[in-house]
Amino acid sequence: MLEFKKLSWMVKKEWLSLRRHPGRLVSIIAFPIIMILLFGYGMGGDLSNLPVVVVSQDHGDLTDLTLNTIKSEDIYHVVNITSDTSAAKEMVDSGQVKAAIILPANYDSSDGQQKTATLYLDSSDQMGSQTLVPATQSIFNQLSIKQATAQQASTMGSNGTNVVTEDADTSGSLSASLDSAKSTINLQINRIYGNIKYMDFLVPAILGMTVMMSCMMGMGASIAGERETGELARLFMTPTSVATVIGGKILGKLSVEMFRSIVLLVSAIILFSITIKGGIIPTLILLFLGALCFVGFGIMLSARTATQEDYTQLVMPFAMPMMFVSGVFYPIETMPWILQKLAYVFPLTYLNDAMRAIMIKGQTLGDVWLDIAVLLGFTLLFFLIGVKRFNRDV
Repeated sequence: MLEFKKLSWMVKKEWLSLRRHPGRLVSIIAFPIIMILLFGYGMGGDLSNLPVVVVSQDHGDLTDLTLNTIKSEDIYHVVNITSDTSAAKEMVDSGQVKAAIILPANYDSSDGQQKTATLYLDSSDQMGSQTLVPATQSIFNQLSIKQATAQQASTMGSNGTNVVTEDADTSGSLSASLDSAKSTINLQINRIYGNIKYMDFLVPAILGMTVMMSCMMGMGASIAGERETGELARLFMTPTSVATVIGGKILGKLSVEMFRSIVLLVSAIILFSITIKGGIIPTLILLFLGALCFVGFGIMLSARTATQEDYTQLVMPFAMPMMFVSGVFYPIETMPWILQKLAYVFPLTYLNDAMRAIMIKGQTLGDVWLDIAVLLGFTLLFFLIGVKRFNRDV
């Protein structure tokens, strides 16, 4: 039989426990708000303001109309208009822009020949490609129809005739105009990394996210959990330095994570036919650097937490935003600008960027040196704070 008075004291005890652990109380209040914001704003909105460069090699009414049409679309953010095709392609290759829209040298000529524009596309961003390709095709289809209609009107005007047509003739004229439009302006799409599936886009970031979660949660069990059970205190009763204990925890966790990373890579290759264009060794090196960074993050957070529950409540407000904001499931460009800026505060963003560059684009470690430098900077910061704050007596 329930004893309601004692039951109420049990409930009161839980709230008193939260009062003694203000960090846990703050996490309980803040975490649901953070999750609502992330699900509402971070889970893939409409893509807009994708950076592009336009190559204009001719001058005239059609060129002006095309440039104005591209600028008026919210999908595009025109970073530059240049006449140098090589420079524009270099901007795409280096990741400065998502695509180059290249207008040919004869774009404004009136010789009646077909004009071929080119969309030079960074196809490693699969969702960006899905947005840019149909939008650009639609623009040039509309321009083709306008150009064909203008040419037909010009031809009829030059004949100097004034003809009244029946409905059938009007229909035939429209059909002829549309047929002519098909051959007026052609759009050629050059996907520089081939056709990328969503799974190809997703797997590199899933590998990075898995390493992040397992390292951060694992360090909670390894340090805060052992501190709670008394195992850490018994270890410190032996003549063992703090540096030795932390070093052992780090090496042990890294060995487990590297084994996990190998299993993940092999599973992705077998199950989803993932191709690692940059090689397995560079990929494993990146995963090792990511694991080292997040192990350091775990040590920093667990340095003064007394229980594993305290550590979990402390780590989740960091881990969950990183999962949603760092471009794991959707490109960062889909998010509101404030979340786009926030993404570059998290180390997972740089790990994801480097992983996709190696696995999808086939780049080398030297090509992603900036991402690696930022990861190493985060790692050094986390370890310095963690070792300095580490309390063996908590």
